[in-house]
Amino acid sequence: MAVKSDIEIAQAATLRPIQDIAEKLGIPSDALIPFGRDKAKIGADFLRRVGDREDGKLILVTAVSPTPAGEGKTTTTVGLGDAMNRIGKDALICLREPSLGPCFGMKGGAAGGGYAQVVPMTDINLHFTGDFHAIGAANNLLAALIDNHMHWENPLNIDPRRITWRRVVDMNDRALRNVTSGLGGYMNGVVREAGFDITVASEIMAIFCLADDLKDLESRLGKIVLGYTRDNEPVTVRELNAHGAMTALLRDALQPNLVQTMENNPALMHGGPFANIAHGCNSVIATKAGLKLSDYVITEAGFGADLGAEKFFNIKCRKAGLSPDAVVLVVTTKALKMQGGVSKDGLGAENVEALRKGCGNLERHIRNLAKFGVPAVVAINRYTADTDAEIDAVGEFCRQFGVEAVTSTHWADGGKGATELAERVVRLCDSGAAQFRTLYGDDLSLWEKTATIAREIYGADDIIADKKVRAQFAKYEKEGFGNYPICMAKTQYSFSTDPNLLGAPSGHVVPVREIRLAAGAEFVVVVCGAIMTMPGLPRVPAANDIRVNDEGRIEGLF
Repeated sequence: MAVKSDIEIAQAATLRPIQDIAEKLGIPSDALIPFGRDKAKIGADFLRRVGDREDGKLILVTAVSPTPAGEGKTTTTVGLGDAMNRIGKDALICLREPSLGPCFGMKGGAAGGGYAQVVPMTDINLHFTGDFHAIGAANNLLAALIDNHMHWENPLNIDPRRITWRRVVDMNDRALRNVTSGLGGYMNGVVREAGFDITVASEIMAIFCLADDLKDLESRLGKIVLGYTRDNEPVTVRELNAHGAMTALLRDALQPNLVQTMENNPALMHGGPFANIAHGCNSVIATKAGLKLSDYVITEAGFGADLGAEKFFNIKCRKAGLSPDAVVLVVTTKALKMQGGVSKDGLGAENVEALRKGCGNLERHIRNLAKFGVPAVVAINRYTADTDAEIDAVGEFCRQFGVEAVTSTHWADGGKGATELAERVVRLCDSGAAQFRTLYGDDLSLWEKTATIAREIYGADDIIADKKVRAQFAKYEKEGFGNYPICMAKTQYSFSTDPNLLGAPSGHVVPVREIRLAAGAEFVVVVCGAIMTMPGLPRVPAANDIRVNDEGRIEGLF
């Protein structure tokens, strides 16, 4: 029998009315803003009313370094949520929204897979409730207002050569990375070099996901540094008086989205910054709402633990006052074999020796997570081709570090396949063993914070940068931004900045190409190696396989 695709499985699911899902969380129907039968936003007034409730337990799902073989982090998050509900726990999952860039590119969506998905899958992966469009519109409104200000007398004395604000589009489009705007004569504005980032790399996205409420959102938008004057003084959005209109565009989007899993359990999906170029976590508003509405909240952070988990701890938890209770580190035997040197076409054969070699990558992540004081469990996302010898080798390796490895088959079996994992996670949460701490203090210099991440998380000897970049570090310190945390932008495929250097490299250096101030998000983005804030499409993009059939149903979306 042919294996069904993710989209075929999702389209066969029986969805409950979203009001029924909300009822599980104690949300009345009049607190919902429905988007059809199966999606809704939760009204801000209701969230304010539940703000005094006691918080539930917070669980982070992260993974080893990603490979083309796939790890299944989102799938595990969904399967774990369903499993916890199966064993009688009041659990809720909090996920990011997918970007259209990877949906039409090569990575795929962010709704899980197999029988551990959030639904309606096609809606979630394509437009959803329009949040990303609102974020893009707010970003590009600011860009338009900057150019308009310079066209009309330019009273703020903005230097067109020192504008740091870029336009965005939620698509992989390498041709827009660097552009020249204002061509065609005086009436078309000031000619200057400009460019585009993907929407998920926008500072607006970061602010959206870190804001506590509408008032905090507007305050953060006003603090954005959009560029510099001819005297090299920073210019903020508040000085341009753009923050009010930007907030208006984002008002409705800021309310978190409620959907459901295939087993009809609640899920909040809100915000979607990438973890290789942004901070990689869903919104603070959704996470905090979840903690008030359920006993256990399961969230994820993008890519491997060296990126997503590090930023979850050092940025999101620091800024939002969150204290996680447990971590689930997702691994597959295929990923470990690939880290051990096996090519993708050879992953189907048993290879315990390569797997053990690849466990060096797993070890680095286990050791890194321990530095944050949160107890961890390794979830082996099992494939049908995995052998007992390979599974046993992973378990044996993890026991060396006092960490339990639990096999899970949620992709094939849904929540039923993850009940053992759920029971272990509940024990970890309820043990009170978590003693959460960040990796570095606010008082370290920006340079030393960056070097600490490189040394402690990436296994590097040091960071390097040219004179211009070093001067920029010093400038941000002088301007009063030295207490901000660091958001590293680097390849997700390696602990180094070389995507081909697999396993657990050490002794390397991390080259810092540029740094960008995100004053509204209250962090500094450190761009390393060749990472791009506007990705490109692969030679054969996923878009080529997506179509609408004669019955009006979408096909080819995973």
